Amino acid sequence: MSSLKEIKTRIASVRNTLKITSAMKMVAAAKLHHAQQAISGMEPYEAQLHAILTHLLSSQQVMERFDNALVADREGFTMQTLPVKGDAKRVALVAFSSNSSLCGGFNSNAIKHFTTIVQNLREHGFLTSDIDVYSVGRKITDAARRMGFQPDAHNELAEHPDYEGASALAETLMHSFVEGTVDQVVLIYNHYVSTASQPSMNENYLPLVLPRPEQSPKATIPDTDSYCILEPSGAEVLQALLPKVLLLKIYTVLLDANAAEHAARTVAMQIASDNADKLLAELTLQYNKSRQQKITAEILDLVGGLQR
Repeated sequence: MSSLKEIKTRIASVRNTLKITSAMKMVAAAKLHHAQQAISGMEPYEAQLHAILTHLLSSQQVMERFDNALVADREGFTMQTLPVKGDAKRVALVAFSSNSSLCGGFNSNAIKHFTTIVQNLREHGFLTSDIDVYSVGRKITDAARRMGFQPDAHNELAEHPDYEGASALAETLMHSFVEGTVDQVVLIYNHYVSTASQPSMNENYLPLVLPRPEQSPKATIPDTDSYCILEPSGAEVLQALLPKVLLLKIYTVLLDANAAEHAARTVAMQIASDNADKLLAELTLQYNKSRQQKITAEILDLVGGLQR
């Protein structure tokens, strides 16, 4: 059995750990609150922008005059379609993680999903040299390097998401796609659903999938020609709108992944604090038992000495 001094040292160590995990939980919860406000404030704007895009793309008159290299209307091509050798000769993966640890399975899930996507691409004939990696977060950057990639890292965006940085990344991706450097771009990130759920997702970014008229957008727009007046023309408005939608998408995913990180860290630190409380109770009980046994042994020795 451990000595009283050893148990007392462990109790002090657990108490110090509990202070750290409790403080980290409160910080993560505060950051999560701000991240939730940011993403909830962005969603209505993004929904309305996508609704306007859907309305314009559903207009036959606009589409007859519209031509943009960023858009695809391939049969069977969806937001979750992964590249296939032949349709795409070179692909870009944009993967998101955090810069630091202590956030439960957040980073390991992101890395695992990234690894699965890479394996899927290799099974379809893609070589490591056929895959460009753009990483947001030190954890995914390090994982990509271990897999043999030389990622274009944007780690600062994982800690401090900002529109300017997201715009720069989006413009780089659009330029590479338009120039033909890559044929398809896929986003890989953890999606914030709730504090307890942050599933890993992959989503096609480029080419942009044409929304079908029968698909209901997040924001409803009357399907009438009188909805809005387009000046100078619908096709030109659409040409200007598409880059804004793509820039906003990167920023929204950045906010989404950031909220998921803080949610995962809040839960992880809560679990750690609960475990520390449980261990502290067990150690305190063990300490009291050992102390009581020591006192009892001393009393027995004293009584035995008096009897002799």
